[in-house]
Amino acid sequence: MHPDTYLQLHRIRAAELQAQAAEHHLALQAKRPRDLRTRLGWTLVEVGLRLAAAPNPVPAV
Repeated sequence: MHPDTYLQLHRIRAAELQAQAAEHHLALQAKRPRDLRTRLGWTLVEVGLRLAAAPNPVPAV
């Protein structure tokens, strides 16, 4: 493939990916919970999952 063609395709793909990332970022901002109660609830869920996933130490025998 000619280098100029490859470079042009790369620029087009990079622009597409940047547009998708911006769109995804805007969608996440629109869905982001604003309520303190919701944020606190999800924080507690995350802490609980981390505690449940923590490896248990194996006692040395």
